[in-house]
Amino acid sequence: MLKKLQKLANKPIFIAGLLIMITFVITAQNLLLKQSTDPVTGCNDTHYNNYLIFKKSFVHLIENRDLYLAFKSEQMDYYKYSPTFSLMMGPLSILPDAAGLLIWNLLNCLLLFIAIWNLPPRENKGRLIMTGIIFIELITSVQNSQSNGLIAGFILFAFIFLEKKQNLLASLVIVLTIYIKIFGLVSLALFLFYPDKLKSVFYTLGWIVILAVLPLCVISFSQLVYLYQSWIDLIQYDQSISWGLSLAGWLHVWLPISSKSAVLFAGIFIFFMPFLKYRHFGNLQFRLLFLSSVLIWMIIFNHKAESPTYIIAITGVAVWFGSQKIKIENLVLLVLALVLTSLSPTDLFPASIREHYVLPYDLKVLPCVLIWLKITFELLFFRNPLSLQPHLQKSNERPQTQQHL
Repeated sequence: MLKKLQKLANKPIFIAGLLIMITFVITAQNLLLKQSTDPVTGCNDTHYNNYLIFKKSFVHLIENRDLYLAFKSEQMDYYKYSPTFSLMMGPLSILPDAAGLLIWNLLNCLLLFIAIWNLPPRENKGRLIMTGIIFIELITSVQNSQSNGLIAGFILFAFIFLEKKQNLLASLVIVLTIYIKIFGLVSLALFLFYPDKLKSVFYTLGWIVILAVLPLCVISFSQLVYLYQSWIDLIQYDQSISWGLSLAGWLHVWLPISSKSAVLFAGIFIFFMPFLKYRHFGNLQFRLLFLSSVLIWMIIFNHKAESPTYIIAITGVAVWFGSQKIKIENLVLLVLALVLTSLSPTDLFPASIREHYVLPYDLKVLPCVLIWLKITFELLFFRNPLSLQPHLQKSNERPQTQQHL
């Protein structure tokens, strides 16, 4: 069995092919499933509504309309992303739904897979474990035609580029995540581990400006300013009414804690505590742990986190687990995450338990919170790399790659 897994680990193209097949099946299913019609608006509620919202945002952009209105006759929810992201959806907006949805789903699926398979250190067994961990959550995200796989992949690529001293590209992919979903701002903390911080600041500011004004290719300056103000208003409104599948939401259910701001500030304080261990920044394992912390933090402290968003947090769990030797306490936490976080929204999980316990008590978020706290503990009490996989014990040496994408 182990030999078969080893052979499989050395064939990432085979795994990529399997993911492509699954993405084709999911896309076909979403296109063929019966649609419902809203009795009030007459709008068709498709099984790929999120993709339609992204696609139609480009049409609304070039028509000089407010992107952040309801558009109840066209779609079942609000567009909550930047004007820049709507411009980027232009190439897909001209395609038929079948082709555009397939390309969109493949982009979200394969970008994350390729990022995992290029993470340092170049050891395919750990990457296979990581791919297995994210598998169910990735399917959930693709079924919802969400952009979260794209965000997780961009953040991993930012780490990869920083490891290669390609700060310009790292800043680009991080800024892209911000213009897709604003919580991508958290990943800017990765720059604090690497040299040339001043250059990184200038690169980041440059990309922010360039991408901010990119919609001027199709709209006027005054319209662009109006859209950004409308976007900010919508974000503020969402923040005031939503708890999401977040730590704040979980605490709100279990304890008499109703201050999202207090939970957020506490989370920020704990998040930056590992920087007290600055002398360990040169250790690759320490940096991988912090990458995991970033990916999980941005979801469990996100008031808008929903089930498909957790592919980002589970990617953090995968990096954390896959880059260490297997320990019993880590394995217990991983099983808890796979059951409550990944499996609970699926048909493989008992519906009665999901309806009566998981959903009412926000149990989906709990394993990721526990794992993030353990990662923080590991960062704060990081002493040496003795607990690492053998390939990680020389933290600043990169072994020769086997086969990677």
